[in-house]
Amino acid sequence: MPHWEMSWQLAAVLAGSLFAAAGVAWLSGRPRLCAAVPFVREAGLVVALYALWQYAGTYSVMGPQGALPRARWIWHAERAWHLPSEAAVQHLVLPYRLLVETFNLYYATMHFIVLIIFLVWLFARHRDHYSQIRVTLVLLTGACLLIQLVPVAPPRLLGGVGLIDTADVYGQSVYALGGGMADQFSAMPSVHVAWATLIAVGVWRATSSRWRWLAVGHAAATWVVVIATANHFWLDGIVAVALLVAAWPVAGAVRAALASVTVRAAAVRRHDLAPAESPADRLGTSADVRSLGAR
Repeated sequence: MPHWEMSWQLAAVLAGSLFAAAGVAWLSGRPRLCAAVPFVREAGLVVALYALWQYAGTYSVMGPQGALPRARWIWHAERAWHLPSEAAVQHLVLPYRLLVETFNLYYATMHFIVLIIFLVWLFARHRDHYSQIRVTLVLLTGACLLIQLVPVAPPRLLGGVGLIDTADVYGQSVYALGGGMADQFSAMPSVHVAWATLIAVGVWRATSSRWRWLAVGHAAATWVVVIATANHFWLDGIVAVALLVAAWPVAGAVRAALASVTVRAAAVRRHDLAPAESPADRLGTSADVRSLGAR
């Protein structure tokens, strides 16, 4: 399978380059370059988040030896809670090789590509919604990465549950490529589901066009793909959506706080830039007051 994903090192270099380019453009003072600064800066932020996500997959606060027992616990917990079996979903698509290969490719590439397209569209066409989505994306991704510090194996690595690693069987596994690929023990929660659901929410809130159903379809397809390829449990996606629900109001509060700070800073700046009152002005004002008092 082609190497579709950047390593965290390459993504970090690209993010730094974008931030540097934004700084140079802003310092230049040229109108055309300054107009491009917001786009370049936001692109740098997204790539930096991607680099952090990729890097987090190579680091954990606990050893990998507990990843499989935790995955097996999730498997048995889902059965106790009567959630659908991941194996049953996978067995529905296994007879269709082209469909399985499409799912593998979708899993490996579309999550980041669609996120970039969504953020560019939102920034260019619906700027009033962009700030909420950006802060939510940062909080959501950060929360996912914190949980992923505790290694959990994906269901495809569990033996005896009737699942296969479809990407490995069909020679499409990104994990076999090495060089910075996301770690295989970062299954909980599913960043794929988290981002896809955020995209659906953002598009649905930003526009009333019937095209917004494409975003909903992407979220639904992502759920099906991560389950059918055995890269995630149902619970991985459920936790991801729960984190999104929690991050949304927090992002609103953060935006409100930042807006308040910005308003106060602007007021202070206006006060500092206001022309100072000269002694003559103060003398004239005092004389006017005494004159009014005499009348």
